Amino acid sequence: MTDSMHEQLDSSHYAQIAPAPRISLQAFCETPDLAQLIGEAAIDRRMEKAHVKVNMGGAQAAIEAYRTSPTPNVIVLETSAARAELIEHLEALAEFCDSGTKVIVIGQLNDITLYRELISRGVSDYLVKPFGVMDFIAALSAQYHQESAAPLGRVIAVTGCKGGVGASCVAHNLAWAISRELDASTVIVDLDLPFGTAGLDFNQDPPQGIAEAVFAPDRLDANLVDRLLSKCSDKLSILAAPATVERSYDFQETTFDALLELLRATTPYIVLDVPHMWTGWSRRMMVTADEALLVSAPDLAGLRNTKSLLDTLRAARKNDPVPRFVLNGVGMPKRPEIAVADFARAVEAQPLAVTPFDAKLFGAASNNGQMIAELDEGEKVAPIFGDIARAVTGRAPIKRERKSFLEPLLAVLKG
Repeated sequence: MTDSMHEQLDSSHYAQIAPAPRISLQAFCETPDLAQLIGEAAIDRRMEKAHVKVNMGGAQAAIEAYRTSPTPNVIVLETSAARAELIEHLEALAEFCDSGTKVIVIGQLNDITLYRELISRGVSDYLVKPFGVMDFIAALSAQYHQESAAPLGRVIAVTGCKGGVGASCVAHNLAWAISRELDASTVIVDLDLPFGTAGLDFNQDPPQGIAEAVFAPDRLDANLVDRLLSKCSDKLSILAAPATVERSYDFQETTFDALLELLRATTPYIVLDVPHMWTGWSRRMMVTADEALLVSAPDLAGLRNTKSLLDTLRAARKNDPVPRFVLNGVGMPKRPEIAVADFARAVEAQPLAVTPFDAKLFGAASNNGQMIAELDEGEKVAPIFGDIARAVTGRAPIKRERKSFLEPLLAVLKG
């Protein structure tokens, strides 16, 4: 198994970690490497509500600190002490701990007897070094979320690297493929409030949609969201944009957070159709999603913007799956294009998929309010969206002959 496959497996597992609640956490470390690890964990998207402070000095420093100060919600202690000395430190710390404070001990002894003794003395968890950033976040999350709780919905954010590259088309067909081919309940959230096309693409004209959710946050709850969803099929619903310019749509960075939390609690897959812009809230959607998918075109502007977005998202999503991109509309007649191999080399990443230019097929689907799979009788393009769906959901890919992927592209290029 390759290193990249290990990364994908780990990322899929960690995607189900629930965010930490609004807590205060103070760590007392003995080694710089653990202090650095907790510092990196503190800037992860799952820890944004937690207030984290890292101190040096281990258990002894914690005892001195809390002689005169109240304890936080969580204390993390790193120790290299022997069992007897560790127990002595914990007994001393217990004299100053407030009721409800959780204590997580980090040590080097993989000793089940020690673990049981610590738990019996009220320690919340015992972690054995070495471990990674996400292991620490998972251990902290587990203190506040039951393992038996329903898994969180997976958020897949899709945006275009420039205007007119068909990002909404990819997002909508991706959601369709997840709901149909993977038989999973899916919601499309159209975040392009003034010009969104989710309603048009699914031949829907809902009287209400996402605007009612974001402009009345005091009324927002699961029942309201359920009423605002427009069903396209048994497994697919859309939260449509009003697509009107009667008002301005200036949002705060966290405007959509409450809505997404409600959707994640009830829906396995949420596909965000993020418009081509770079504001505080749109950046937040791409950075905090479980999967970030870019859609680009094989031209110079597309290459430049793809490279810029990939670099930015990689840096901001260090503990998440690497962002991926789709090259859309490849092979447009008479248009000079950057070769796929050259494009990939320049952005230092391989495209997740390459969809061919087919004006007749995509135009008919758009005008009829249908998905590509409903019109692609030869099944030349629709399977590509199924492959994308399996990739971003972590499902196993379908084995196909290579010609099923390359044939439509080659046919267009020859034509």
